Amino acid sequence: MIDITVEKSGKSYTRLTLDGHADFASYGNDIVCAAVSMLVINTINSIERFTDDAMQLDTDEENGFIDCAFPQGLSHDGSLLMDSAVMGLNALADQYPDNISMNLKEEKQ
Repeated sequence: MIDITVEKSGKSYTRLTLDGHADFASYGNDIVCAAVSMLVINTINSIERFTDDAMQLDTDEENGFIDCAFPQGLSHDGSLLMDSAVMGLNALADQYPDNISMNLKEEKQ
């Protein structure tokens, strides 16, 4: 199972973490893993390319781990990119509940 955690403080995203594998199909044929990976990697690359937002990234491809922290929060554009990613990840989690666990942690300000 892929465990996805999105953390927010107030209205600002602070972290996106993925851990695990979907185990929907064999390695190289797992469409669920590919979809999640594409959404997340494209979002991280887009934030890096199209905004000046700072991020700290830690990955372990073999174990299916990505941890992306936004220490100063995100700009409007960065937040919009994350909103889009969260929408897509929620849709995948709804479609594949045995393979994806989606968690939103919101810290009130």
